[in-house]
Amino acid sequence: MMFALYLYCLARPGALAAIDGPGVDGERSLELIASRNVVAVVSAVGVDDFLGPPAEARMRDLAWVGPRACRHEEVIERAMRVSPVVPARFATLFSSRETMATWLETHHDAISRALDRFADSEEWAVKGTLDRSKAEARFVAAALARQEGVLSSSPGRRYFEERRIQAGIGQELDAWLKEVSAGIARALLEHAVEFREREVVSGGAPDEAGARILNWAFLVPRSRVDDFRARIERINAEHAEHGLVLDLSGPWPPYSFCPSLEPEPEA
Repeated sequence: MMFALYLYCLARPGALAAIDGPGVDGERSLELIASRNVVAVVSAVGVDDFLGPPAEARMRDLAWVGPRACRHEEVIERAMRVSPVVPARFATLFSSRETMATWLETHHDAISRALDRFADSEEWAVKGTLDRSKAEARFVAAALARQEGVLSSSPGRRYFEERRIQAGIGQELDAWLKEVSAGIARALLEHAVEFREREVVSGGAPDEAGARILNWAFLVPRSRVDDFRARIERINAEHAEHGLVLDLSGPWPPYSFCPSLEPEPEA
């Protein structure tokens, strides 16, 4: 069997204390490869497990990928307890220790700067959902209240006037949502050092909480996490009547704020 090195994350040498037990395959042990004040957390894996046509089929099999993805994240989380980390994506492979060492040396400065940035900060995810029916009902009620003095007293005509008002609410709501979202982002950035917008992945039909509308990542200094959480709570209280709710989760490995590092060149 041919072997490759599987990369979990990059850390400071202090990560040694967290490196024990098996790697992604549940069998082979973790180890460190050092480059000055940076270490790569790696383990050996069978090349055929991750490369080639049979591997491509396995990578689409959740029963195969799931446990390995969990072990991948567990290794990163253990390293995070003792060191800042630059996490690697699942199934990042290097052909040999020599190519790994060369890659580490090439990207050493960028990796080291990132580790310095992450030393006192954490990535937190903020996801927003909107109960659009609830929001539209609030906007319709407000619009009808504004028009109360000018709406027709004739039931038939009044019905059509109200329908016309309701038809224009969608655009008004969208404009409000855009403005409010920008304001929320600015408010949260008062307690963070960096911000990223991530792709909004909808799960099909809206659930009871509403449809997903926001997916953000913030790099938050540990000293400001409580303030960040409190700001989320105040924002939720402010917008609850419109069905807009923010969900906070973390801390996570700082995938959203990692430098772009070119992988090992293909032979």
